[in-house]
Amino acid sequence: MPVINGEAVKMAIKTGLALNCQISETSKFDRKNYFYPDLPKGYQISQYDLPLCQNGFLEINGKKIKIRRIHLEEDTGRLLHPEGENYSLVDFNRAGIPLMELVTEPDIASGVEARVFAENFQLILRYLGVSDADMEKGQFRVEVNISLQPQNPNDKIRISNKLGTKVEIKNLNSFRVVEKSVDFEISRQAGLLEAGKKIVQETRGWHDKKEITFSQREKEEAHDYRYFPEPDLPTMHFDKKFIDEIKAEIPELPAAKKNRFILDYNLDEKSADFFVVNKDLSEYYEKVVSEFESWIKDEEMREEVSEEEKKKINKIAANYLITDIQGILESKPFVEKKFKATPENFAEFIKMIYKGEISSKIAKMVLEQMCLTGADPSRIIEEKGISQIGDEAEIESIIKEVVAKNPKAVEDYKKGKLESFQFLIGKVMAESKGRVNPEKTRELLKKLLSE
Repeated sequence: MPVINGEAVKMAIKTGLALNCQISETSKFDRKNYFYPDLPKGYQISQYDLPLCQNGFLEINGKKIKIRRIHLEEDTGRLLHPEGENYSLVDFNRAGIPLMELVTEPDIASGVEARVFAENFQLILRYLGVSDADMEKGQFRVEVNISLQPQNPNDKIRISNKLGTKVEIKNLNSFRVVEKSVDFEISRQAGLLEAGKKIVQETRGWHDKKEITFSQREKEEAHDYRYFPEPDLPTMHFDKKFIDEIKAEIPELPAAKKNRFILDYNLDEKSADFFVVNKDLSEYYEKVVSEFESWIKDEEMREEVSEEEKKKINKIAANYLITDIQGILESKPFVEKKFKATPENFAEFIKMIYKGEISSKIAKMVLEQMCLTGADPSRIIEEKGISQIGDEAEIESIIKEVVAKNPKAVEDYKKGKLESFQFLIGKVMAESKGRVNPEKTRELLKKLLSE
């Protein structure tokens, strides 16, 4: 049967290890019997009492969400319900392929927490290489079970440990919908209970246009499925060596990567989060940082460039990747294979900015050309004739010309209107087409205006 696919078992165990789960030494498959149009055989091969992984957790925003189990089962078909029609369609293309399912404990208290948990879990799957987990392609789906718990309305303290009747919302296909559906269902159930009505144990769907849940079918209890061991599949046994080999394959995970980016590269939390979510871009960024290290070593500048200065260079690179590059990409995903600017050239570009060899205006022009052509920044600057003017006499000449053309701004500055100084700086930059060094320009302009 496809569901016992060895690679699928290995991927499920790897996921369990990444989520701090206990891995079962013995695991088996079971038959889950029920009739529904998306189930061709009338039963589903799943796992009941001996799942592959149990008792783990995933920490989100400082809160541990406990994971009850991770198990494998075969996927069902896909039901399509055309709006306004009295029939449904069934797509059996995915039926029978291995499906990994994760079940949490009832620790999630809001739509926001449900969304953040799902986003973090998707990211971990991608880092592990288990799945692309693309929701639009049906590779990752979320189903939520909502059970309310009585509490004291005045102090928000739970007055019962018993959860209410469970309602499941099936096949949620976006994180936005996960958040909205949970919040709607909490509100719906609370309204019914406050009105003295009962909650029906059922499966509900999400209506995207109306942004409401709707009833699909009443939900069975576990004993209604008549679970029994799958007779055609053997029991699985895993020894410590096998588990340790899988554990050794687990890469650096998102939470650890975020902490490292903050500590090693002096990035703020928001920037670190951006790189963690954009895995390919983070790997490109680290190649750029490695180029800086080589540059410092090759030019024997170790003493000249302190650790703080290194972090400053790293921060400049991060800012350009997070802001300017995203603008050039027009919010499309960063894919290094398709990105024409190599890490070496990008590092050289940042080095020029750090050393004050190009202004921000020239930097913008150079970066656009690098992304368009793949040429190195030095060549672009030479071919475009946009190298920085470093000669003080030439800069002074441009300043004097600007001062002569703007006597009122000069007079206003001398009367104490400091904004006029910035106006004159802008005029000098425009006159030089951004080629003068801003700091040198400010220094010379102040000197000239004080004479």
